[in-house]
Amino acid sequence: MGRRATPFVIFPAAGSALRSHQAPAHSLLVSREPRVHLTTLDSAAGDGTITTAMTPPAPTRVLVVAHQTAATPRLLDGVRARARRSPCTFTLLVPRPYWDPETEAAAATLELAIPLLHEAAGGHVEGIVGDSDPFVAVQQAVERGGFDEIIISTLPARVSRWLRRDLPHRVEALGLPVTVVTAQQSERAVSDAR
Repeated sequence: MGRRATPFVIFPAAGSALRSHQAPAHSLLVSREPRVHLTTLDSAAGDGTITTAMTPPAPTRVLVVAHQTAATPRLLDGVRARARRSPCTFTLLVPRPYWDPETEAAAATLELAIPLLHEAAGGHVEGIVGDSDPFVAVQQAVERGGFDEIIISTLPARVSRWLRRDLPHRVEALGLPVTVVTAQQSERAVSDAR
């Protein structure tokens, strides 16, 4: 049998961009820092050199779920704040309207909201139309898209069908962090049209 692999563990100093180390021919690089590329070295030449480089973290993939609130100031502010926290990409999911799933209303919402979200996010925003059941739409998007977190934008509580159906808590069961952004309720009274 050949030589037994000897584990070699390197914990790079914070802030180091590139480090070289001598190691046995068979070694494993492990790091506590999530931005360090992990690699296994099995050098046929036997020089045992391991090079680690700091790699930027992969951007967080954020799924934004909205329909009537897709271009509201509160959602745009929420996307802007999320984009400032750390590198991320956004996808807007607009479920088809339950009252008329065959219309182009969801596509029209995407067309109007994407440019505003693009500006708020500071980068490209994808758009998808989903199932008329918002939970099913989110579930399908998460299964297909590999998202890391979800922002749900709703109408104010007194009129939100999604909040009455407990969409945010149901979506949390998918195992991803969920942020709820509720559109601002009008402060003026709704009057009867005469």
